[in-house]
Amino acid sequence: MSLLSKRGSSHFIYLVLGQIISVFGSSLIRFVLSLHVLDMTHRVDLYALLFALSNIPLLLSPLAGAIADRFNRRNLMILFDVLTGMMILAFYFWLFSGNDSLYMIGAVMILLGVMSTFYAPAVMSSIPQLVKQEQLEQANGIVNGVQALSGVLAPIIGGVLYGMIGSQSIIGASAIVFFLSACMLLRLNISFSPSPLTESMSKVLIKDMKQGFSYIGSQPFLKRAMLLAAMLNFILTPFFIVGGPIILRVTMKSSDIMYGIGMGLIEFAVIAGALLVGLVAKHWRIPTLYRWLLVIAVILLPVAFSTSKTALQFGTYPAYFLFLAGCLPIAMLLTMISIVVISHVQKKTPNHQLGKVMANLTMVSQCAAPLGQMMYGFLFNTFSATMYVTVLIVSTFMFALACLTKNMLQHEGEAAS
Repeated sequence: MSLLSKRGSSHFIYLVLGQIISVFGSSLIRFVLSLHVLDMTHRVDLYALLFALSNIPLLLSPLAGAIADRFNRRNLMILFDVLTGMMILAFYFWLFSGNDSLYMIGAVMILLGVMSTFYAPAVMSSIPQLVKQEQLEQANGIVNGVQALSGVLAPIIGGVLYGMIGSQSIIGASAIVFFLSACMLLRLNISFSPSPLTESMSKVLIKDMKQGFSYIGSQPFLKRAMLLAAMLNFILTPFFIVGGPIILRVTMKSSDIMYGIGMGLIEFAVIAGALLVGLVAKHWRIPTLYRWLLVIAVILLPVAFSTSKTALQFGTYPAYFLFLAGCLPIAMLLTMISIVVISHVQKKTPNHQLGKVMANLTMVSQCAAPLGQMMYGFLFNTFSATMYVTVLIVSTFMFALACLTKNMLQHEGEAAS
């Protein structure tokens, strides 16, 4: 029987529905605001800068985790949805009065990032309270699938609506979306036992953050899980973000339609991996995850060949299909591995530490991605005439990460047994 049909998991359904509304609304307004800036300034650098600025609040993750463990998580999610709705509604009336400012748009983007940063640990630390342990992988897969699907649909729907009704109307409608999410979460029930405060709230939160860092430092598996998540985000995630467009457009010279289909299929492979992880998780063990990293390293070899002159001499289509035939299973495996690791972290972490642990895990892993993007920018520029060299370097990295993971996590099986 599936997770969503379990009567005891009905509150998880409310969490998912709230996530669908809230995450989609956040993705939609970020995309629309970025398009608005592009039309205002016609400067791509400012367009990219806004996205970068919206990620700065990730540095607040330790505080967000401490708050998620200190207060009622359901009430926090409702509060952040209401605050986001009020902020967007105020911005809508500001635009409606005839104002328009790049600085104000930048401030809204940063505040959206702040709200998302504080929202995420409340959600991720609530999941183990709403489903059974054996359903964690499936539950995390559904939540990750919702986030990935929002990332795909928001630019599509946002682009259509932007051309039809303009940014101002979309911003007004987005405010309503967040209020709807807050109403949905009112039906959610998460147990909460408040801890007594012996000092001021600021001192308590500082102590909580220190305790979170100390707890992670005292747990070998958590440190290894963070390292694995960071390395995957450093090596593989930027490969798709930076490498996908460069290989498809520059190396293979694919058409706009082929490029769109290719990148879209990779996005849907991520979603498929998130939704299918529940079927394979029971057969996967933490000490044997390195085998799937080896599989990724091997699959990268034909991907490298697809970018070589030998493959391209047969035309764009054979190389294009070979590239996608390798990238799609890699994207699925990357998602599945990440969710299995996250679920194992949730199982091993006490509830009163879970918000801090999940927030720090998210911060460390996501901050690794920009570093990887810079690395790939250098590699693809250096080996622009021999693109396969960069892909072979990625394959080598994955072989090394597989060996490192085998050594790091082999004792995890002994502890579990």
